[in-house]
Amino acid sequence: MPDNMYMELIKAIKKYHPSEDFSMIEKAYKLARSAHENQLRKSGEPYIIHPLAVAQLLAELELDKESIIAGILHDVVEDTAYTIEYITEEFSKEVALLVDGVTKLEKIPYSTDKEEIQAENYRKMFLAMSKDIRVILIKLADRLHNMRTLKYKPEHKQRKTAKETLDIYAPLAHRLGISKFKIELEDLSFRYLHPDAYYDLVEKIARKRGDRIQFVDEIVNDINVEIEKIDIKAEVEGRPKHFFSIYKKMIGQQKTIDQIFDLFAVRAIVESVKDCYGVLGIIHEMYKPIPGRFKDYIAMPKPNMYQSLHTTVIGPEGEPFEMQIRTAEMHRTAEYGIAAHWKYKEGKTTGNIKQREEQKLNWLRQILEWQRDMSDNKEFLDILKSDLDVFADQVYAFTPSGDVINLPAGSTPIDFAYHIHSAVGNKMVGARVNGKIVTFDYKIKNGDRIEIVTSQNSRGPSRDWLSIIKSSQARSKINQWFRKEFKEENILRGKELIEKYTKNKGIVLSDITKPELTQIVQRKYGFKDWDAVCAAVGHGGLKEGQVVNRLYEEYKKKHEKSLEKPTDDIIKEVVDPTLEPAKKQSKSGIMVKGVEDLAVRFSKCCNPVPGDEIVGFITRGRGVSIHRTDCTNVINLSEIERHRLIEAEWQSLGEKQTSRLYQVEIQIIGSNKVGLLVDVSKVLTEEKIPVKSLNARSIKGDKSIFNVTMEINGVSQLNKLTKKLRAIQGVEEIIRANN
Repeated sequence: MPDNMYMELIKAIKKYHPSEDFSMIEKAYKLARSAHENQLRKSGEPYIIHPLAVAQLLAELELDKESIIAGILHDVVEDTAYTIEYITEEFSKEVALLVDGVTKLEKIPYSTDKEEIQAENYRKMFLAMSKDIRVILIKLADRLHNMRTLKYKPEHKQRKTAKETLDIYAPLAHRLGISKFKIELEDLSFRYLHPDAYYDLVEKIARKRGDRIQFVDEIVNDINVEIEKIDIKAEVEGRPKHFFSIYKKMIGQQKTIDQIFDLFAVRAIVESVKDCYGVLGIIHEMYKPIPGRFKDYIAMPKPNMYQSLHTTVIGPEGEPFEMQIRTAEMHRTAEYGIAAHWKYKEGKTTGNIKQREEQKLNWLRQILEWQRDMSDNKEFLDILKSDLDVFADQVYAFTPSGDVINLPAGSTPIDFAYHIHSAVGNKMVGARVNGKIVTFDYKIKNGDRIEIVTSQNSRGPSRDWLSIIKSSQARSKINQWFRKEFKEENILRGKELIEKYTKNKGIVLSDITKPELTQIVQRKYGFKDWDAVCAAVGHGGLKEGQVVNRLYEEYKKKHEKSLEKPTDDIIKEVVDPTLEPAKKQSKSGIMVKGVEDLAVRFSKCCNPVPGDEIVGFITRGRGVSIHRTDCTNVINLSEIERHRLIEAEWQSLGEKQTSRLYQVEIQIIGSNKVGLLVDVSKVLTEEKIPVKSLNARSIKGDKSIFNVTMEINGVSQLNKLTKKLRAIQGVEEIIRANN
């Protein structure tokens, strides 16, 4: 079977390639067959079937030999022992670069659950495209064959792959003008994402198929008769609309299958542009055109190079149908897009698109510009998806000099200004449409002539513009302006947010912001320095949690061994080696895991006193900090930091213990009665409690709050004091302060 597929592949290549030398393709086939010899696909077929099928799809696009060879070898480096260096040596550097580009895309662990990873991966994809567009053509062929064989995978993987295909790969094929791939990718994704709707639609269309074919055949015959009268050579045929486009129309227009008439379209392929307009005249003479449904994509092509005349007319018995008219060259471009313009020479592949066609790659260049301008991967993914979503619906407008500008439907003069140049958008103060002043939120209509009014005194774009613009290009440029304009403020705000987040998580900021750690994060998110990361956090492009968590993960990797030391080893870090080992009474009154005379300090977050249940935390360079076991900082410690918790207990010191005082804070909540403060002060005086501070305030209603910071010798004294305070008339509650 593989040998038969290989012969079919060679036959397909011979149809368009002038060369008779297929020795390198045969060499690639033999290498791949040998490398994948013991490998099977999920279907149980030999693995070599997949690369041959990918190569066959590339042959349908009429790609060069290097692309075909790379298609055959695209999984060899990924799944076998062969290396890129070997491919370079045995084939060519060009083939190796293509294989390497596709292999790197294969390694991407796509995940819709982890959007940050997904966004970074798409950036890699477009970077690979920028080096050689054939990389993504091979990847699209690879994805199409995988979608054709998706039934052999588990259901959850089917849905995940189908969603990714519908979100990115089908729109990408559309952007590159490869409708042959785009249509099949959409229908296969539709089948796995909405199986009930898909099979219901297939059944309903099958029932109507007979009537529709007869209806279309009659129209085709009538058109052929009229075209022959004016001596134009044309190939007229009917074609069914694909399932996903019908489904989108049913959902978007809230119609049933019986209410959608254009399940089939009629297409005429002629020899010249002049003949296109000649046939259009015949069609409009035969059938009444529906106003507003004529589109001239010949005079104004779509950004993906698509050219055709579209018109919707009222056919026999009052049923509308769509008519498309184009030349054979336009039809090939419509089917194969950017791949239709690859040119070959005997013995040498140019590896590039012709100069005149290269100008039509503006969208890819724009993507690459976003790559440089975007402050983070998430923003890049949002703008990319947005741009792919709006691409299908376009409006065209004219500059004052008559140049045509294509924009997403719903675009405003702001979108138009930024499409001209970012400097025009940044200095924009108004706009005229067809000679009349319009508001910034005016929706551009097909054929509008737009003039942008600029001023050097403009203060720049408004943030309100972000809510009314439609194009991804304008959104990117406006965000870029704000990032540059308020960079210093964003850096400061970002640093504050990061610091606040680390405090809440109990992480020491200085530990995780060492250069060797921050550089890893900078590379991960594509920033040139730490200030740029902080600025992105400041303006909302990155979440402070993303940054801190990634820094902490890297910190844990580097300190894993020291953090997992046995507790006895960690104790040695804080024991004073100059002390004699003889038993002494601890000055602090604390014994840490049976060891006296450790450098301990009492944490101010919970103020432990003798009698409290306590625990020690071994700090880095500051000894052991003592906390109450109910301290929120202890409760919220991360798992890795819990390695530094250590047993601690109060040491019985007899009379000396009662002579030492410990600071504690309580909060007294009571009624707002006159004299309550005097009563509280009286109890404190009677108990001879040293008061460090006392703050009183009233709150809504009839409540008052007293915060008292004082010194006591232990829990027993505190309990005695609170018992007396509770006895005061008007005191309702006493709370021990914690954080």
